Amino acid sequence: MSTAMTFGQKQFIPTPPDKGSFPLDHEGVCKNSMKRYLSCLFENNSNNSMCRMEAKEYLACRMEHNLMAKEKWPKLGFPEKEDQTDEAT
Repeated sequence: MSTAMTFGQKQFIPTPPDKGSFPLDHEGVCKNSMKRYLSCLFENNSNNSMCRMEAKEYLACRMEHNLMAKEKWPKLGFPEKEDQTDEAT
């Protein structure tokens, strides 16, 4: 009935993720780009390297609509050389 702690047992203290949480897309503003990305993954047997442009499009949509913090592309795994004109910030 009661929960007993053993002496010497460490208490679990949860820590937030490095990037924090981000809001869900309740209004579906990025739903089309998300569907294109998921469709690409399905067509390529979940090989995400084949769907980099779709992933970048989806992340750009989320940043444009304040559904995630704006980050520079290299920090998100997209090198500057890939597309210089598509700066996030």
